[in-house]
Amino acid sequence: MPRSSLHRTAAPIGVVALTAGLALIGAPANAGTVNFQTACQATPSKFAGPQHQVAGASVTVTAPATVAPNETFTYRIQHGPGSYPDSQSGGTTTNLSRIKFDFEIPANTTLVSAAVVPGTGANLDNIPPSVLRVNTAGNVDANGPILRLSGNNEVIGNSPSSSGDSEGGIRAPKWKKNLDGTANSGGNSVFQLPAVDVTVTAVAPGTITPKLRTSGNAAGYNADENYSTSLAKASAPVVGTVWAPTRCVPRDSQGGALNAGAKPLATIQVVAPAVDTTTTLTAPADATVGAPVTLSASVAPAPAGGTVQFKDGDTNIGAPATVVNGTAALRHTFAAEGAHTLTAVFNGADGFTGSTSAAKTVNVTPATVVAAPTATTLTVPATATSGSAVALSATVSPAPEGGTVQFSEDNTPIGAPVEVVGGVATLSHTFAGAGHRNITASYQGSLGFAASQSASATVDVSAPAPSDVATVTKVTALPTATVGKSVDLSATVSPASAGGTVQFMDGTDKIGGPVTVVKGAAILPHTFTTTGGHSVTAVYSGAVGYVKSTSAPFTVTASNAATAPTNPFGS
Repeated sequence: MPRSSLHRTAAPIGVVALTAGLALIGAPANAGTVNFQTACQATPSKFAGPQHQVAGASVTVTAPATVAPNETFTYRIQHGPGSYPDSQSGGTTTNLSRIKFDFEIPANTTLVSAAVVPGTGANLDNIPPSVLRVNTAGNVDANGPILRLSGNNEVIGNSPSSSGDSEGGIRAPKWKKNLDGTANSGGNSVFQLPAVDVTVTAVAPGTITPKLRTSGNAAGYNADENYSTSLAKASAPVVGTVWAPTRCVPRDSQGGALNAGAKPLATIQVVAPAVDTTTTLTAPADATVGAPVTLSASVAPAPAGGTVQFKDGDTNIGAPATVVNGTAALRHTFAAEGAHTLTAVFNGADGFTGSTSAAKTVNVTPATVVAAPTATTLTVPATATSGSAVALSATVSPAPEGGTVQFSEDNTPIGAPVEVVGGVATLSHTFAGAGHRNITASYQGSLGFAASQSASATVDVSAPAPSDVATVTKVTALPTATVGKSVDLSATVSPASAGGTVQFMDGTDKIGGPVTVVKGAAILPHTFTTTGGHSVTAVYSGAVGYVKSTSAPFTVTASNAATAPTNPFGS
């Protein structure tokens, strides 16, 4: 065979034997697996110059997601499986030996140990794989930054036991088997470097990032320091044995930049454990309904931020209160009396655990009501006719919320107590006989308002003329009204033949002027200007042959107009 043919034949054998041997051959990717390309150079021992090839590779790291400072833990790292063919370009492969896999001791750690995981390698022989700690020169060094998986440091370079033309170290023999021991249908020899368990102690909060050896000279192309090196052996007619030392670096091409294989293979967070906290609740032993009190909670040790949720039993009191300098406070008003069991719950913060205070009981008593003094003023007609109703009216000032007025005639109660509406109580009363009558009004008092008694007023009651007819007046109206919107107030006078006028009253205030009675009825349009209850009466003036009379009070409640809801979609 011509020499030129031998050149072409010998070189590719070595290249393929090595680069294919380190290639990824279908290992399934997972959350801890990084896939990348390696740019390799093989330098055959005979004839041909350097050969270049890019092949796929992978490394899997299994590690905890988080650890604590000073915690000792173990992570596992393993190169993906590889293979090489039975023959290439007319030559026959023999084996792959002096296999080396270098990776860095991660920063922010102290190395404790590193060891091969039994049973995780396959189809290897010669020197059993082991892990050594070496320096950048490849010498065993207790302070070296590199961990090296090899066979007793027998590699092709960067070691005192280097050789590029003799077998040694870890060898992948030509067994033509798959990883499970079955025969490979294509005649390829498949092998797996074992996993390595690396035990380290985390140093400080931050991160720990396992990486391949790619620092310094290891980042260069075709360097003995490259993370992956090996020695391929092949034979070919005429030239005989061919040795091909091969060096691989994580690059997508010979001149490309370092790729994902040179970046962190995993990220382990070093997080300081959360500090346990204690929360103490401070609250008054006693409180009053409607009176605000201060609830406070102190958290120790003082966290940087966080909130405290105060609780009354299982019910939250307001929104969570921010913790400032270890303290959170909240102003709270109890709405119900009784014993209230309070707690304060610190919700935790960055670096601090949550905690709940001991329960504290607050006894809440009813509010003490201070009664405001009132004055009751009586309004009665100077004269009246027996048998004909008149209006007796009492005004209570300041206007209370509720309460009743008891009217009396000569110290004898007149009917039942009358409810105070808008500060006014009105009673329609018919005197039974002629004479002088002394009338009084007594406000009975209500929550926050003291009772009061009016001065006495005299009504001269005369008997009606024998021919005069007694009348009855009654107010009719809607019970509700809208402030600012007109409503009709009406009164009926019977008998319907009576003439005269009706004066409408709102308590003791006149509503407009007298309204003429027509066919027994008087109607007055009226607009209320204030909200609340209005005690409306109708006072009939009397007429020739007809006796005066006053209606019983009729309550009209006025309220503001309802606000129409806003249409979010426009009109």
